[in-house]
Amino acid sequence: MNRRQLKRNRSLSSKRGFSLIEIMLVIGLMVLLVGLVVTNVDNLFGTNQAELVRFKVKESFKTPLTSYRIHMGSFPSTQQGLKALAQRPENDGGRWRGPYIEGPEDLVDPWGRELQYRYPGTHNTSAYDLFSLGPDGTESGDDITNW
Repeated sequence: MNRRQLKRNRSLSSKRGFSLIEIMLVIGLMVLLVGLVVTNVDNLFGTNQAELVRFKVKESFKTPLTSYRIHMGSFPSTQQGLKALAQRPENDGGRWRGPYIEGPEDLVDPWGRELQYRYPGTHNTSAYDLFSLGPDGTESGDDITNW
């Protein structure tokens, strides 16, 4: 074979496709990337849920609860709970001008549990305690509170 034929044969073989090693390397990298994404999906969305609840607990209920207090003379009792913002409480004396929130779906956190409410508050003694039990559903360090 002369030089031209060798050069032409090399260029033809390099244009034929990927080698098995190159394909295996690409597949390995794709598996690694998919594994990283799958294991971190909960962290990505969990952070957003916690931020949503934090805003809901610290800010979103201020106006409805204050409006209720202005109309009714005090915040809802612990027994009445946040449901008093959506449904007329018994013996309201005609003062209730709600609903103060859209509906019962506003009373749950992203994990499907009711927000916890106490009046008078244990931590906010002159107002109310409002909190989510967090992802684990128990009173623990991951609770999201208004205090």
